[in-house]
Amino acid sequence: MSYKIFRHPFLFLLFVICANASGAQTDTLRVMGYNVLYYGNGCQGPNGRYHTYLKTIAGFTNPDIISLEKMASIPVSADDKNATAPIGFADSILAYAFNAAFPGRYAYCPFTNASRSNNMAVLFYDQHKLGFVSIVSSYANLTDFNTYKLYYKDPNLAKTHDTTFLYLTLNHDKSGDENEAVRGAQIAEEMKHIKEHFTRLPNMINIGDFNLHSSSESCYQALTQPADTNFRFSDPPFFPDHIFSYPAEWNHNPDFAAYFTTSTRESAGIPNSCGTGGGAKGWYDHIFVSDWLVNNTDYIRYIPHSYHTVGNDGNRFKISIDNRNTHINNAAPPDVIEALYQMSNKYPVMLSLEVTPNTKGTGPANPEIAGVKIFTREEITLDNPVNDQLIIHLPDAMKGEEISLECVDADGNSRMKKKLNTKNTDIHLNCKLAPGTYTARFYTEHNAITEIKFTKQ
Repeated sequence: MSYKIFRHPFLFLLFVICANASGAQTDTLRVMGYNVLYYGNGCQGPNGRYHTYLKTIAGFTNPDIISLEKMASIPVSADDKNATAPIGFADSILAYAFNAAFPGRYAYCPFTNASRSNNMAVLFYDQHKLGFVSIVSSYANLTDFNTYKLYYKDPNLAKTHDTTFLYLTLNHDKSGDENEAVRGAQIAEEMKHIKEHFTRLPNMINIGDFNLHSSSESCYQALTQPADTNFRFSDPPFFPDHIFSYPAEWNHNPDFAAYFTTSTRESAGIPNSCGTGGGAKGWYDHIFVSDWLVNNTDYIRYIPHSYHTVGNDGNRFKISIDNRNTHINNAAPPDVIEALYQMSNKYPVMLSLEVTPNTKGTGPANPEIAGVKIFTREEITLDNPVNDQLIIHLPDAMKGEEISLECVDADGNSRMKKKLNTKNTDIHLNCKLAPGTYTARFYTEHNAITEIKFTKQ
């Protein structure tokens, strides 16, 4: 090791001052998105064991912001019938996973379950660097799509009374090759809600498991190629990093192997019966960034080439994260590789942001529109059967969803079950039920949409 010796005292002092100033100029925010495969409902194993796996992963990745998608839904009230995780599960994650890795560091944002789903996304953050302001926008379609507003705890905040905001929209879209239209509808409606709350995209991240197979999907196009470029997101490996170019078909394409996020496992039945196998062959999880983050418009910028898939060394194509037969995975220490294998069938994705303190109290006007209603949930309605026809009215946002109907009589007996054809918003069903009062239960694979009482004359 060699050292440079400064023989002129003034030059040495100037070097120290500049180095310290440079060190104080910027901060880094490490952002992680992770589909955690029903973490909380015990399908993989005891929750305590999975807290330990997540603690190991967090200790290695050191994130400042964490979006956990596909968590088992946590009760939002004492009588919540849709929850699949224990009451207070988010607090146990803090106690036994994140804050166990870094004591006192993390907090979480309020979570919702307007979609009445068996899974949800929850946002955790470093409370020393960031503060929670509000949920700005929310949309329910199979799961809740919430946009959260955080503020950076700028060291100059007491003097300037000005800071920088960062918005994050959390996603978990419908999976399956056959559900491309559903994913397209989910993101189209999500973006519609975002446009109602902003004049253009601010410092914003769109993060989660989008279940995307290619850049040609309408879901992807709505994010990266919208008609209104004020609402354009970038997928960092394409832009601004220029690692790939469009159009791109990444499913089962080894050229994208280093960015694949599913699956960490080769067998769907090992280490447990939850999740998919087949090794890494799909790039479902993404972190999209707004133009302001690419261009450093408002004191936060995406750090080029910081986007990566945690624990994927690029040699996992159709093999598990811990497969040692062809290549030893050196992308993380062995205990982290094991934790990633056990924790979920998905790899986490990460990127880093550079924050410049707002020392002058200046910056562009915040494009958030004040006073816009946060959430409006449209419900299914139906008409009492007439001439043995039950007429169901779906909201536009539910077109294309896989919705089932069960009619239950006053004694709780199931009298009719149907899978609905949701290509249209008005559905006419033959209804040869005996006269009486019934409850119509509408549900999907993941959630109970609503219950409606009706009378058959």
